Amino acid sequence: MTRRIKGAEIARAITTRVAARVAETAPGGRVPGLATILVGDDPASDVYVAAKRRAIREAGMRDVHHHLPATATQDQVAAVIDALAADEDVHGILLQLPLPAGLHPAPLIDRIPVTKDVDGLTTASAGRLARGERGLRPCTPSGVVELLDAEGIELRGACVAVVGWSELVGRPLAQLLLHRGATVTVAHQYTADLAAVTRPADVVVVATGVRGLIGPEHIKPGATVIDVGIHRTPEGLRGDARTDELDGIAGRITPVPGGVGPMTIAMLLANTLQAAEWDAEHEAVPA
Repeated sequence: MTRRIKGAEIARAITTRVAARVAETAPGGRVPGLATILVGDDPASDVYVAAKRRAIREAGMRDVHHHLPATATQDQVAAVIDALAADEDVHGILLQLPLPAGLHPAPLIDRIPVTKDVDGLTTASAGRLARGERGLRPCTPSGVVELLDAEGIELRGACVAVVGWSELVGRPLAQLLLHRGATVTVAHQYTADLAAVTRPADVVVVATGVRGLIGPEHIKPGATVIDVGIHRTPEGLRGDARTDELDGIAGRITPVPGGVGPMTIAMLLANTLQAAEWDAEHEAVPA
């Protein structure tokens, strides 16, 4: 039988450790603070931000939230980011995406100081990741690596196929895996023969936003499958992999829900704590 990787349990262990660290000693005598910025009234974004804020409070961190109307201008959002960047009690800043039409996310994200970029999405953070320098890493890719570590999967020398090349998951994940000594192949929408890329892999991570893309024809017996996708269907939440069809073929697989999803928030909290500790040590990532 295929083993289901219990991402929710692994995430709880991480958040418990973070909360214990916060309770034991607030870094530098200050409680870590995480600021969330929500622009507009997108229902899904509202749910995601509410979940993040709840996790922040449960971890004993300071919850700082700004909700701007959908009519907010680029300059107004930038002003909020700049104010939070200057606030010494805020150690992490998260701008919830997507933004309303008319706003340009890239220049706004790049206003977040690299020292407070807990989402790991700024150009500076991406450069530090590519060069292997110290910095805050994107939450979902970091969560994937944490899942693999928790399962005792040796990445050094492993053949890993990353399906999807988004700036949020696929590309940074490939970098993280390379730094761990894995042999990484990235497949994307222009890959001519997907199975030829995924079938030899020891680990397949799929993050495409295409429901049910990965099936038995793509996976060698015993391989580990990490499914980052999530889709609402009449039958419930489903992923980018056809999980039921992979039962008995894959050695391990992340369920949807309860797999990668909880890890994203767990790593957000871990990043905020890390940013606060670096700040307290006066060894923060250079701006």
